[in-house]
Amino acid sequence: MAANRLVRGVGSAVLATAVAGAAAFAWGSLVERRLFTVRRYEVAVLPPGAEPIRVLHLSDLHMAPWQRDKQEWVAGLIAERPDLVVDTGDNLGHVDGIGGIEKALTPFAGTPGMFVNGSNDYFSPLRKNWLRYFTAPSSVGAPARTPDLDIERMNRFFAAGLGWTDLNNAATSLTVRGTRLVLFGVDDPHIGLDRLDRVPVLLDELEESLAEDDHDVSDLVRIGVAHAPYQRVLNSFVTNGAELILAGHTHGGQVCVPGIGALVANCDIPRRQASGLSSWRHARRSAKLHVSAGIGTSIYAPVRFACRPEAAMITLVAR
Repeated sequence: MAANRLVRGVGSAVLATAVAGAAAFAWGSLVERRLFTVRRYEVAVLPPGAEPIRVLHLSDLHMAPWQRDKQEWVAGLIAERPDLVVDTGDNLGHVDGIGGIEKALTPFAGTPGMFVNGSNDYFSPLRKNWLRYFTAPSSVGAPARTPDLDIERMNRFFAAGLGWTDLNNAATSLTVRGTRLVLFGVDDPHIGLDRLDRVPVLLDELEESLAEDDHDVSDLVRIGVAHAPYQRVLNSFVTNGAELILAGHTHGGQVCVPGIGALVANCDIPRRQASGLSSWRHARRSAKLHVSAGIGTSIYAPVRFACRPEAAMITLVAR
């Protein structure tokens, strides 16, 4: 009798666990991954007396052609009236995803913007063993591939169609609401395309040019941009004077545990900083760091749990 009760108890527990797991998967794959959310933050990095600047941070759209709900939601973000859009890559999620990107982002034509690329702007997604993410970033041990996505068309659309600036291993400056911003970025560190060695040279050349044009360089606000927030990149950005760093890539862990958070980050950033606003410290300096949990997922892993798809409206204010 006791043995039978034990067997029934174990069976009931296993059944309950299976039902709970199935319910969680159904929620994550059918509901939560479509619960698009705008996160709002305020970051004090501007000079005293400066007007606020509204920065819309987009990342990891992983667009497929049939994802019309996502396309319409992103297009509707123009209602937030951003002063600047920063896109931190992995926009494409399918060989035919570029049309969806154009539909989603065309409303932002004429709004100042910056972009860097992620690995999934070069390479289409593959089926993967999810457990690999617990052992190392997905780029470790990955086979060599030839880019198969139309990144050139996408980058042309960003630059010529929207008027956005390419920050892949590049730097630029612009004045927004009276404040001169210096933005610099790298191509995707996840696949080794970052040229951190060029960052100091790019910044020196840019600021020399600004000084020659009689711009006051004493109150410049530096913003670093990358797709994947590897520590070497964050450290370099802080060393080079970034006061704010914007990145994506992690999907915020994508499948999280309530009360615990991300289980993986797919890079070497601490899991507690896999999404949201935090501070990154290096060599007695620090910068505010925003890591986006992203808007999309791989078409082969269409699930989110305790980690809603998001865009971020970051309002820069005076120190």
